[in-house]
Amino acid sequence: MNIAAFVVGAFEENAWLLLDPATRDAVFIDPGDDAPRLGRELERVGARLRAIWLTHGHLDHIGAVQGLRRLWPGVPVLLHVDEQVVYAAAERSARVYGIPFEQPDAPDRLLREGDVLHFAGTDFTVWHLPGHAPGHVAFVAPDRVFSGDVLFAGSIGRTDLPGSDHAAMLRSLERMATLPPGCVVHPGHGPATTIGTELASNPFLTGAARPLARRT
Repeated sequence: MNIAAFVVGAFEENAWLLLDPATRDAVFIDPGDDAPRLGRELERVGARLRAIWLTHGHLDHIGAVQGLRRLWPGVPVLLHVDEQVVYAAAERSARVYGIPFEQPDAPDRLLREGDVLHFAGTDFTVWHLPGHAPGHVAFVAPDRVFSGDVLFAGSIGRTDLPGSDHAAMLRSLERMATLPPGCVVHPGHGPATTIGTELASNPFLTGAARPLARRT
């Protein structure tokens, strides 16, 4: 499986492209903005978009959803059942920030804790990790995790937003810390890291810090 990140939008969000080199099937995780650019990349590599997986419904993670749906009619969008209110409010949030935004249609499949998604011979287990958002999830494979805005290199997601819960975030981080040290973390913002690196240096995992994080 080939994995690539495309940094998009005003919040410099990582849109993660998963590509099966054998079938040319593709999944986008959190396509946050610039659907034309993401669509061109799919065309460049000769990929067929099979699904859009969302870690959560904040505007910077879903801004390209509707545009990709127009380019690939019928592509299913997957979102946790507890994240529907946040997802539906994204356009209103965009107006607050003054950011152009197209509200996507409702998701096609509602995820729950423990669901397993299959792609390119790999099983991804859905972990419900609230804190940054009530229905936030991570997609966990044996050797990597797409963490959205739960865990970043050296930091964590904000918990001062509507629907956030700092205590829930700390519990979610404790769960993330149980992943193998070599597990690669593909975050919603910033560079990739590993669980081992974060356990050794991230103050929010080591317990040395408890204030709110600053990333979006």
